[in-house]
Amino acid sequence: MLGKLRKSMPKLPCHESNCVSDNQVASETVHGANLALRQVTCDVCVEENEVCKCDNGGINGMVMTKDAVDLQAGADSSFLHAVLNMSGMLIGLGQLSTPYALENGGWASVFLLVGLGVICAYSSHLLGKCLERNPKSQSYADIGENAFGRKGRTLAATFIYLEIFMALVSYTISLHDNLITVFSGTQLKLTGTHLSTSQLITAIAVLIALPSLWLRDLSSISFLSSGGILMSLIIFTSVVCTAVFGGVKANHSIPVVQVKKIPAISGLYIFGYAGHIVFPNLYKAMKDPSKFTKVSIVSFASVTALYTALAFLGAKLFGPQVNPQITLSLPQHHFLTKIALWATVLTPMTKYALEFAPFAIQLEHNFPNSLSSRMKLIVRGCVGSILLLVILSLALSIPYFEHVLSLTGSLVSVCICMILPCAFYIKLSWPQLSKRLLILNVSLIAFGTLLGVVGTISSAKLLVKSLLRAHST
Repeated sequence: MLGKLRKSMPKLPCHESNCVSDNQVASETVHGANLALRQVTCDVCVEENEVCKCDNGGINGMVMTKDAVDLQAGADSSFLHAVLNMSGMLIGLGQLSTPYALENGGWASVFLLVGLGVICAYSSHLLGKCLERNPKSQSYADIGENAFGRKGRTLAATFIYLEIFMALVSYTISLHDNLITVFSGTQLKLTGTHLSTSQLITAIAVLIALPSLWLRDLSSISFLSSGGILMSLIIFTSVVCTAVFGGVKANHSIPVVQVKKIPAISGLYIFGYAGHIVFPNLYKAMKDPSKFTKVSIVSFASVTALYTALAFLGAKLFGPQVNPQITLSLPQHHFLTKIALWATVLTPMTKYALEFAPFAIQLEHNFPNSLSSRMKLIVRGCVGSILLLVILSLALSIPYFEHVLSLTGSLVSVCICMILPCAFYIKLSWPQLSKRLLILNVSLIAFGTLLGVVGTISSAKLLVKSLLRAHST
């Protein structure tokens, strides 16, 4: 299937040979898969004073030419390939927390899960309509600029970078939590520090991944993206097989609804649908972009069905004892559990270099022309290393996966998936917008804002309480 995913993306020529891909904005955020696997050919030329002639608007704000639009003629992604790509982008870190969210919110919260899936599918449709109105738009940030000018691009880029950063913190927390189980019984000490064994092991794992941030040619590490997609598939398969063959009985009852916990778990739900920042790239890669709405419907329906099945399965299997990461609830002595744990450990390590790419591209465009290539590499590598160490420090300081993930969903993902697409569509379609559509989109903006505010407050309070509880013991 991975081979098909690669073939579904067009081969784009590059104006200069010294290029890197800007489509790494894809977040497992972020949600699902990275575009490195699907499009390792150049999208953004990073040579200074060169006009970009690649099929990309990127976040970097480079000037688009007619050549960029003409490249759309080479798009050859079929309907099936587009569905596979979009589904792969959505399924990611969010799948681990759906059983925990359902158990805490009650089985009735599945209506919220399904409802958010429907809304996010609709907002994906809106992004397609925005791209249809302005064919020169190539990215999420381009749509923001078309709608609200330079401020719109800046706002969109800010949320994109923020989501990537917070998602990487969540990945590192997940890495820490699963390493504790994988290396249970191991004892490590570093003289002169107060780090625990689990913290030291996590730091070692991150340091192993750190050299990849110094690579300038992202095509040389594109295999890491395919590894991340594969790991997500392994995790889901392992959970299902453990339920079927692992001897664990699904006999726990799930509460109907726990209203007080709904705000916090809403962030977990919406994070699982956070893939909109790469949908414009997918739209541009389609042979027939008019089918983008159908692709969105099929993809979101499939992912929602997957999340719902996994949520009920995990909640019924483990009840109130279900871990925020379903892999940590599985019987540790089973072979399938070991596979799932190692998959969860390796997944974050495949993300750092690919997710750092948008920062690196923006950074390189801000370098003065007088700076040598060697010095640019050194600065880029140092900045990436510092950012990764900051992420590591935050992950070790606030090791509360469910609260950080919920905060990311409520604070950032709800804006990217719900609020901004509706706002962009209203602005770009204002002259032809019917009253019914206006009411619908304004209502969704209001609902998304309410969900984001109450979810952010709730998850932030829970995070602070957990930190205070940890420091008081």
